[in-house]
Amino acid sequence: MSSLFSDRLDHRLDRLQQHLLSLQHEDGYWWANLESNVTMTAEAILLYTVWGIADRLPLAKAEQYLRNEQRDHGGWELYYGDGGELSVSIEAYLALRLLGVAIDDPALERARDFILDRGGITRSRIFTKFHLALIGCYDWSGLPSIPAWVMLLPDGNDVFSIYDLSSWARGSTVPLIVVFDRKPVYIVDPIITLNELYAEGIANARFELPRDPDADPFDFANLNTAFTALDDGFKLGERLGLVPFREEGLRKAEQWILERQEATGDWGGIIPAMLNSMLALRVLGYTIDDPEVVRGFAALDRFSVQTDETYWMQPCISPVWDTAWVVRALVELGLDRDAPELLKAGQWLVDQQILDYGDWAVKNPDALPGGWAFEFDNRFYPDLDDSAVVAMAIDKVTLPDAAQKQAAIRRGIDWMMSMQCRGGGWAAFDLDNDKDWLNELPYSDLKASIDPPTADVTARVLELVGELTELTDTPDAYSATLDRDHDRIDAALDYLLSEQESDGSWFGRWGVNYIYGTSGVLSALTYFDRSADIREAIGRGALWLIEVQNEDGGWGESCASYTDPSVKGQGVSTPSQTAWAMIGLLAAAPTLAGREHATIERGVEYLLETQREDGSWYEEEFTGTGFPCHFYLSYRYYPLYFPAIALARYRATCEAAAAQTQTTA
Repeated sequence: MSSLFSDRLDHRLDRLQQHLLSLQHEDGYWWANLESNVTMTAEAILLYTVWGIADRLPLAKAEQYLRNEQRDHGGWELYYGDGGELSVSIEAYLALRLLGVAIDDPALERARDFILDRGGITRSRIFTKFHLALIGCYDWSGLPSIPAWVMLLPDGNDVFSIYDLSSWARGSTVPLIVVFDRKPVYIVDPIITLNELYAEGIANARFELPRDPDADPFDFANLNTAFTALDDGFKLGERLGLVPFREEGLRKAEQWILERQEATGDWGGIIPAMLNSMLALRVLGYTIDDPEVVRGFAALDRFSVQTDETYWMQPCISPVWDTAWVVRALVELGLDRDAPELLKAGQWLVDQQILDYGDWAVKNPDALPGGWAFEFDNRFYPDLDDSAVVAMAIDKVTLPDAAQKQAAIRRGIDWMMSMQCRGGGWAAFDLDNDKDWLNELPYSDLKASIDPPTADVTARVLELVGELTELTDTPDAYSATLDRDHDRIDAALDYLLSEQESDGSWFGRWGVNYIYGTSGVLSALTYFDRSADIREAIGRGALWLIEVQNEDGGWGESCASYTDPSVKGQGVSTPSQTAWAMIGLLAAAPTLAGREHATIERGVEYLLETQREDGSWYEEEFTGTGFPCHFYLSYRYYPLYFPAIALARYRATCEAAAAQTQTTA
């Protein structure tokens, strides 16, 4: 690296460091807005309308937000640049109608054309139809039945209990057991029908579950046939009043909802669970002044974002995740490990450790709690990804109470190791939550009802193990903990090798997509470069990253790669995805014998050329994943801390090479 290039890079990284420090909250954390599609806002508008308190919202600002997000084709997007999505567009249309926008408004006329061209309401997803049914715009008979007695099925039975659902599906589904049982229809004023959105005409609409037209109606080995027949049986029982243990199941669901509300009013720290729980309380007859309801709306208010012109709802909030990554970035940028900003952030992270037993304990009853969650308040759902990143972050900070720090990390490692799934991988929230057939239920058309192990989460846990083994200042503090887990680590390495794609890449469950997954796995495997198989896997993964670099020197990948793997690694360059690729290549460098050098240099140039005056980057593309194919996220700090880490590691690599050359000379 030339002196001129070195000076330029140092100047840019200094500017970036100052920018990151300027964003720290006075309590020590970092936290940026988290964006998704407009359905979060549309469903919040519907909830407030159902409760009869829509006037509490800044309605004009909500309308302006929805208008701003409509694209030229007339629809609304699932992710940036996707060409528009049917269900998202229907819910945005519904929200605008609830806000009083006239049916002949040009925005709605364009939206209507878009929606009808894609099949209209009958082609939309189950959850869109459910929200329409709440105000009589869709018939409940076209929605699946969820019998209340499922709440009474014993935990751990071989067939099904609510703990076989992923944490996010569980938190959203239990309240819907109440709502789907009662099938409420709330009359809004003025009444709207949305009949204009039925492409076949409302008179010809068939309110029924989607059925496989090519399936034998008596072939119950076909899951679609079996589940629709089962649903027909449930509906017959409802009509005849033959639903066993109905009241007991509803009471159990109500109890479960109340027990999982945080003192701050949240449910699971995610908007779908919060909205659905508030709907359940409405159905159960709670009043607007009940403490649970007051706290619930207070939590929703905290998730909302209001500017001078717009109002919108975040799907979740990410202070723990953002803080841990910023801490890691600042240390790598060269900030002293005992700097006041890092001390405050490190202690804040230690204090967020969850020492309560959550839903994870149902399948893992012998482990002590010790994980971290994504949000401010989420006692029931710590996750492996956050826990590993937090442990790596606080290990880098020289906290005054070293014993407390080390105890927190050890407790976290113990919990994480206990959550390893059969097969060697780790999932996000649960242990062995992998009953694939649940994604085939008519209710589960988002295909996100389970939480199986994934390569990216597994890699994160292994990266933590590697860092604590090689990079920590106090390896002896964790040696006994890590020595105990050799078999688990070997199983995890075998799992990662088995998950590698034929082209060398790895799938990214929680980030878009193969660039994210491949970067994460390379960052982990390079700590365990102890066999020819692992070295070969590292080399193949790194070569794939080299092959998919864009002409401008950056990397990018569209969310479309989740539905069409043939476009993996392809897309407009973004700062976050460029940083992920560079981080993976820098980790793999010893395996590549210099073949990555020119590629990384071009990535560095891309980041420096696109960096803004204040030291930041910006990207419109969605690079975070909620549910592959169905729900995506835009983390506003991703284009900050990931480029910071990539550039800092590049500088450190160059400095180490220069020092080695000087020593040799």
